[in-house]
Amino acid sequence: MPWTNYHSHSHYCDGVHAPERYVAEAIEREFCAWGFSSHAPVPFACKWTMPEDRLDEYLNEVSDLKRTYEERIQLYAGLEVDFVPGITGPARLRALAPSLDYLIGSVHFVDAFADGTPWEIDGRHELFLEGLHQIFGGNIEQAIERYYALITEMVETDAPDVVGHLDKIIIQNEGGALFTGKEAWYQAAVRRTLGIIKEKDLIVEVNTRGMYKGLIKEPYPAQWMLREMAAMQIPITLSSDAHHPREINGAFPETAQMLREAGFHDLHILYDGVWQAFPFDRWGVRVGTPVHS
Repeated sequence: MPWTNYHSHSHYCDGVHAPERYVAEAIEREFCAWGFSSHAPVPFACKWTMPEDRLDEYLNEVSDLKRTYEERIQLYAGLEVDFVPGITGPARLRALAPSLDYLIGSVHFVDAFADGTPWEIDGRHELFLEGLHQIFGGNIEQAIERYYALITEMVETDAPDVVGHLDKIIIQNEGGALFTGKEAWYQAAVRRTLGIIKEKDLIVEVNTRGMYKGLIKEPYPAQWMLREMAAMQIPITLSSDAHHPREINGAFPETAQMLREAGFHDLHILYDGVWQAFPFDRWGVRVGTPVHS
């Protein structure tokens, strides 16, 4: 059975190859659909996002690839958009690029240093600790609650199609040194966020990058969150956040098994131009057998 993937990064941002290399790999592995989601331009200095002056080039190249490969695979043009209140978010990118097929909304920045530089929570651990102490006085509870508050604000006020790597901030919790994830305040922040996502009926991506990179042993979101989401009937899609063609279905079989054990029976995929649910197992998605649309 085929897989799909809607979270990928090419050389337009911090990926390593041209978009066509990913398409070739997806066809080789018998994917039925593939989505491009380079990091969207942001209106401040950032080394890993797409420059705004390359956005049209990116969209035109994906459009050309759609026509070239339309008989072999469904291709979609997306972006992973950062939400920074008052600065950038999904609405800004929809205005810049109305031809986009979908948007993944993610939080990589939490507030800012005294000089106005946004604090990146997904970069070097030393930078994370610097921001934690300078912005939040070393209080990890306040920092993480702010992180989830920003995700909630995005969902409520500037919703994307898909919520990206929901608990990615755990990547900074080296060896559980900062928090355990079992604290009441942490789980309360997560549950508040999930409640708003459910209310807005958004799709949450299950992101395997931390697993196949050997950083963590479970996806984003973590397994306890997945069980909560399954009970709440929050729709999910499975993505690898690929930065290299070899990563396009990294850790998919084992993650699919985790999802089944958590209580999920279908994945939402963008297929025939519509986000719709299909049954799945550890070998792929059963396209052509829709659960609902």
